[in-house]
Amino acid sequence: MKFTTRLTLISAELKSHAPFTLLGALSGIACMLLFRNAEYHIIHRLFYIFHPAHVVLSAMVTASIFKLHTRKKNFLLVLVVGYLGSIVIATLSDSIIPYLAETLLGMEAHKHIGFIEEWYIVNPAALAGIFIACFWPKTKFPHAGHVLLSTWASSFHMIMAMAGQISVWIITVSFVFLFLAVWLPCCISDIVFPLLFVKPSKDD
Repeated sequence: MKFTTRLTLISAELKSHAPFTLLGALSGIACMLLFRNAEYHIIHRLFYIFHPAHVVLSAMVTASIFKLHTRKKNFLLVLVVGYLGSIVIATLSDSIIPYLAETLLGMEAHKHIGFIEEWYIVNPAALAGIFIACFWPKTKFPHAGHVLLSTWASSFHMIMAMAGQISVWIITVSFVFLFLAVWLPCCISDIVFPLLFVKPSKDD
């Protein structure tokens, strides 16, 4: 793939996914309103449902994009790209960015790092996504699901720190961080990251 073509694709994908990510962020705010008074262990469990599910779809899309844009059939390379693209970016999206929002809002922030805290769930989830991509390299539906699951995982990470607190300020800041937590990391994971490993064509 030509370098200029790659940049055009990345720019177009970021722009086209902004409206859908906006809707996803709104759904995350809805989750906050609905579950703000739920018990901590319920919110914690929901986070560890949505986060691994997010990792599965992220790994599927990252590995699929890489496979579809390169002729290499080296499984080890697909494994590395799919694993790093899902684990690193999902951690940034679902844990680190929400943690920054929680700290900014003065909440009782907790560092829930999925691939460390629940390694026996999250790491196999990444491997499962990569394995599926090797035989069924699809991107559209998994990416759409990836965006929603990432939003919900991020929102439940923040709900754990809310302890029932709610205000216009909290909702506003949470909305901004939810949008950023999904829009940039998910597009980087699904599109930018795997394309970094696709060599530009010689005639560029």
